[in-house]
Amino acid sequence: MVAYHFPPLAGSSGIQRTLRFLQHLPAHGWEGVVLSTHPRAYERCSDDLQAEIPAGTRVVRAQAWDSARHFALMGRYPRAWALPDRWCSWQFDAVRKGLALIRELDIDAIWTTYPIATAHRIGGTLQQRTGLPWIADFRDPMAQEGYPADPRTWRAFADIEVSAVEHAHACVFATPGSLRLYRERYPAAKARLELIENGYDEASFTAAPAPATRPAGAPKLLLHSGIVYPSERDPTHLFEALALLRDRGALQVGQACVRFRAAVHDDLLRSLRDRHRLDGIVDIAPAVPYREALAEMLGADGLLLLQAANCNDQVPAKVYEYLRARRPLLALTDAAGDTAQVLSRSGISTVAPLDQPGSIAALLARWLAGDDTGSRANDAAVLAASREGRTAQLAALLDSATLESS
Repeated sequence: MVAYHFPPLAGSSGIQRTLRFLQHLPAHGWEGVVLSTHPRAYERCSDDLQAEIPAGTRVVRAQAWDSARHFALMGRYPRAWALPDRWCSWQFDAVRKGLALIRELDIDAIWTTYPIATAHRIGGTLQQRTGLPWIADFRDPMAQEGYPADPRTWRAFADIEVSAVEHAHACVFATPGSLRLYRERYPAAKARLELIENGYDEASFTAAPAPATRPAGAPKLLLHSGIVYPSERDPTHLFEALALLRDRGALQVGQACVRFRAAVHDDLLRSLRDRHRLDGIVDIAPAVPYREALAEMLGADGLLLLQAANCNDQVPAKVYEYLRARRPLLALTDAAGDTAQVLSRSGISTVAPLDQPGSIAALLARWLAGDDTGSRANDAAVLAASREGRTAQLAALLDSATLESS
């Protein structure tokens, strides 16, 4: 299992996909061996998920550096040192160690997960040198119109993508829109393109501490848990909506708190808070251990989701944890996108466009008034989104891959 996103990396929901597959695969007859990076490659580390790596799991860390942090001189570094991404140095030692693992442990299959793009390059090289079946877990699209913006990076992404579609036993996507896009792009490979959505881990919720008790009369808590991207999850119009409600007298300090937990782009949030004079209403909070974050979700009065229309073929992994938390969910996203469709199938209709302050204000006003109609997931949708079920899908792909190659 070639994965950049793995403990002790901090602050990425992408860790959960690899970690939970690793935990649940043994129930389906598979044992995972992890090939990841040296922790120096991570910008932030945390030990909070280390204990959830199954006992006895072989985790091998290849030498890797982040070009932007380790090789830059006065903030600049050669573009070639960041193709296809800033962690391309990972490839060289990872291939060497991967080949050694294959020989030592008689590995049956290779699974790689994007992002980071270098993981697929490593997997493709290992597949070509050994002939082992390869599952390329794309999750989200790689080369898209206008993304990556740099032409050389886009070309590198496109080359890796074409190689994966050509050589992998299966290419896996996490959303229906991504799967549809790639089946249209590569019609000859349609039968080898598969959907395995993200999900939530029931054991993590069961083991989460009890939500903190808030005093009577405390402000209602609307929580956004996780990264806020300046483009893909642009909060600008949300802040405008909050200011609009305040100016109307519909939102006051002490009535509600909109908390951004572990948003990463805290400077952006602070500038918006200052610009719209929302001190006492918007709270910018640091990261906490994973299970504490789940407990906070379980205790919130509402959960906030941001996803721009330029990501209509993507669904934030956090969505499935929000569904499991069964708290009122307010989604600021495009009604035509995959995120809104997942919510609709789950019985959630509390959706407003991310770029329309008036619509956002109306949605927030309903929540402030205590109207949670259409904001909670139904039980069938919650059950269907478990990581156990997603892992069964991956195990079936691995079974078919090894059967065909034997």
